[in-house]
Amino acid sequence: MPVSLTTRERAHLKARAHKLEPTVFVGHHGVTPSVSTEVDRALTAHELIKVKILGDDRDAREAIGNQLCEGTDAAPVQRVGKVLVLWRPKPEESTGDKKTKS
Repeated sequence: MPVSLTTRERAHLKARAHKLEPTVFVGHHGVTPSVSTEVDRALTAHELIKVKILGDDRDAREAIGNQLCEGTDAAPVQRVGKVLVLWRPKPEESTGDKKTKS
């Protein structure tokens, strides 16, 4: 299920994303399995990423962005032209398996 953001959270994430460069580029073939996998890996590693979607059709870019959000359970933070900012919280690491020395 995609994450929803409050206005305050969105503003904070926009500020963090300002300095980022696009991590993933979506070509004219759209969302392929390899693109979805790469977006998923980038979100797992960085939590907040920029995706550049090539193409001149605004509606097609919006559809691609929606498809990426649904496929990766990410929240769209901002769309500016051909750049989409996505956020997904990092998965929590389980600490139950760690053994401590006495």
